[in-house]
Amino acid sequence: MLTSQQLHAIQQLQQTCEQHDGIELKLNWDMLKNREGTAEDFFVWQEEELVAYLALYAFGSTVEVCGMVKPSERRQGHFTALWKEAKAAVAERGFRKVLLNAPGASESAKGWLTGQPCTYEFSEFHMQWKEQALEEGYDITMRLSEPRDKPFEVALDAEAFSLTLADAEDYYDQRLTREDERRYIIETNGRPAGKIRVARADSKSYLSGFAISSALRGQGIGGQALRWAVQQEAPTGNAICLDVETRNANALKLYERIGFIRKQQQDYYELPL
Repeated sequence: MLTSQQLHAIQQLQQTCEQHDGIELKLNWDMLKNREGTAEDFFVWQEEELVAYLALYAFGSTVEVCGMVKPSERRQGHFTALWKEAKAAVAERGFRKVLLNAPGASESAKGWLTGQPCTYEFSEFHMQWKEQALEEGYDITMRLSEPRDKPFEVALDAEAFSLTLADAEDYYDQRLTREDERRYIIETNGRPAGKIRVARADSKSYLSGFAISSALRGQGIGGQALRWAVQQEAPTGNAICLDVETRNANALKLYERIGFIRKQQQDYYELPL
């Protein structure tokens, strides 16, 4: 578990890097605040100041890597040293796939990546809802997820996000401890049709895990569920955000129709083990 001092230092370094580079780092704060104590975080301190940080994020057998270095401390080998430590942890835990994450506009990240034997895999848009009037009325029912829904949620994650059933189940179990996250089941005609997660933290409401069963797509269910989630979160005053793969044209059209706009791009590179 990360200490409050460590979390504060990570947040301060993130703000420094983002302001200097004009980017947004994807540090998955919902995961950072729920660490379980395994070797997932790597630090370089100078006296009491954090100057470089690398984090591992496990998604079943895949691990994502994100990090940052204070602008005045770059080109000193800090991130390479952190990655050397992290690689040992990746090997020890037996991950089968490594994805390096870099903001699309980060020149420093792209410079470091040119020295790595990695290949471009995919990109995501970070999107934020721009306030506007939304259509009222629903032909669906939204309810909180229950333990009996686990088989449905695991199978849908595997189908929608190209995961193995084992990875989907591991990821489901990881998220059960997240107190700031609510999981909803989308029902139509009394039967589960899809799901969506909503997490509130740091003045943001983050939508994730949004999926509709393949047999029920194209019927307007997803649009209704997304409108419902946005209308539930809008009164909080939070920024309502989500991430979507840039190649997912159908999802992009849906999100933009509801009022989400593209803010930043995150690129992912696969590193051979």
